[in-house]
Amino acid sequence: MSASPLVLIAAGGTGGHLFPAESLAAALRQRDIRVALATDHRVGALAGTFPADEVIEIPSATPSGRNPAMMAKAALVLAAGTLRAMREIRRLRPAAIVGFGGYPTVPPVLAGALLRVPTAIHEQNGVMGRANRFVAPRVLMIATGFAAVRSVPPNAKARIVHTGNPVRPAVIDAARTPYPAATPGGTLRLLVFGGSQGARVMSEIVPAALSRLPEEQRRRLAVTQQARTEDLQQVEAEYRRLGVAAQVQSFFKDLPQRIADSHLVVARSGASTVAELAVIGRPAILVPLPGALDQDQAANAASLGSIGAAVVIPQTEFTPERLAGEIAARLAEPGLLTNAAAAAKSAGIPDAAERLAAAVAELARLPAA
Repeated sequence: MSASPLVLIAAGGTGGHLFPAESLAAALRQRDIRVALATDHRVGALAGTFPADEVIEIPSATPSGRNPAMMAKAALVLAAGTLRAMREIRRLRPAAIVGFGGYPTVPPVLAGALLRVPTAIHEQNGVMGRANRFVAPRVLMIATGFAAVRSVPPNAKARIVHTGNPVRPAVIDAARTPYPAATPGGTLRLLVFGGSQGARVMSEIVPAALSRLPEEQRRRLAVTQQARTEDLQQVEAEYRRLGVAAQVQSFFKDLPQRIADSHLVVARSGASTVAELAVIGRPAILVPLPGALDQDQAANAASLGSIGAAVVIPQTEFTPERLAGEIAARLAEPGLLTNAAAAAKSAGIPDAAERLAAAVAELARLPAA
């Protein structure tokens, strides 16, 4: 066995939780601290790129709905997961445990607290999620992606440390690209993406918005857009009809660099998206995901909207006419984009992973880097 200390990271098997957890893992390994990952069955192929010595699958479930039988079943699964996590923690003997939210992190974090292992959670959003709210009173440190986070239990607020949201190395690389200032009469590069829950509305609204612009303005646009596979042909055909230069794909592996190469981004406002826009320093039109119980994306978007780095449009107001007006204004006055890019850059925390790693090392009383 290696003499190096080990930190157990708990993160659900979705990119929103795994990407910042992966960034922390890389920063810890730079400090000669080993990492193990506790996650759920959804992690799949993502586990192959996670810099961990070991990946442990822990049973978990999400209590939801009002069906007492389903709630009881979820509670039993979480209890079983906590017992499994306790066995793994006794075996691994981690110096600290860090959870990244979502119910898959509840069993490892709760087990760590019960075994008196130094425990911490990281909240990526501007509103603390339900799973993190449940474990927050039991942990020693609450790291946050945003300076202001709502819904933190009152008895846990004193343990908040603002570190920012860790971003992927590809984002740090892309942030070295200076903002490609738009010029009067020049090309405006528009990047549109929305993730699995946002691509449909983007495919419906963005082409329709551009159709409302005069032909002279449309010909100044270069669009890069994410669309669902079933919408690709329709979106591409609409841009051809409009005479708009466009590249439409279902997924972009190099999304951080495409953000860096753009003049304006139209997107949802997940925590990772907002963090990446700030670190890279790009202006945006943000459309928070509607219907979310905690309205976390609205809070995330407000962090950029309040400083002039983004225009925030609720989905009920995200119409072709509204979007066309916003784009036309920036084509007419490109200085709006330059100013917004500078505002976004001022909010970025490119060393968030290192800040979080330092806080975890201090929590675990590990040597400084």
